[in-house]
Amino acid sequence: MADGPEQLADHPASALAVRWLAYLQHDRRRSGHTVRAYVATAHRFIGFLGRYRGQAIDAQGLVDVAAADLRAFLADRRGGGLGAASCARELSGVRAFLKYAAEQQGVAVQLPRTRAPKRPRTLPRPAAPDEAVELARNAGDAASAPWIGARDLAILLLLYGAGLRVAEGLSLMANVLPIGSTLRVTGKRSKTRIVPIVPAVREAIDDYVRQCPYPLSGDTPLFLGARGGPLNPDLVRRAVAAARRRLGLPDTLTPHALRHSFATHLLARGADLRALQELLGHASLSSTQIYTAVDAARLLDVYRHAHPRA
Repeated sequence: MADGPEQLADHPASALAVRWLAYLQHDRRRSGHTVRAYVATAHRFIGFLGRYRGQAIDAQGLVDVAAADLRAFLADRRGGGLGAASCARELSGVRAFLKYAAEQQGVAVQLPRTRAPKRPRTLPRPAAPDEAVELARNAGDAASAPWIGARDLAILLLLYGAGLRVAEGLSLMANVLPIGSTLRVTGKRSKTRIVPIVPAVREAIDDYVRQCPYPLSGDTPLFLGARGGPLNPDLVRRAVAAARRRLGLPDTLTPHALRHSFATHLLARGADLRALQELLGHASLSSTQIYTAVDAARLLDVYRHAHPRA
């Protein structure tokens, strides 16, 4: 079991993890989810290293970390039931923290070489176009107030119609109004991109803006919660989960799956892979190429169901 905060207080390196949190938030401008995950990983690693070495861990102890320490940490995490993909993310977080620790000590960064557990390659599961739209409409119809229903419909159509991540949609400010034919979006690592906005999405956002009981202007978040504050992304996920259950749709149909659906449907209609990379905001083309496999899988499924000799 991972050390709790009260146990971590015995490790001087814990203070470094706290400073790293502020660094990730303010200097690197990482998302709240990424910051929480990385800092929790740093604390877990400090606690493990203390148990593994049998001594309190300070900043110098982090600089002295060897490949054997990382392998032991990953083995401990796998032994606790963590999957390969999650372990790979843990290793990425630890490496980033060790790099920060070395820089804070003023020493050359020499990260120990350790391979991450091999992750099985999984394909995104896109929704059919009518399922994506019906999900958005159902979530809107079930909302507690008409304006909240209009908001939920607008958000979900935006995720599907423009391929946005949930965090990207909720980070939009009211100064993007009025919505035109394109929208500038800030994605991961503060990278900006331009996405087209189709009429159905623009109309849904306009309808939400008309019904919203709170003023929307300037640096006010575009999508507001019931009390007028920033909308919590968990509420979007809950609305989707409830609509999914009502419609009998698979559990894989999450808000992020709407982004996968956007990419897969564009590729099926002949979209260029490089153009799709730009629309999704992927730093590497390899992240986009997975959608070619998704489309191939869809075509093979159609073939198997339709061809008389399949």
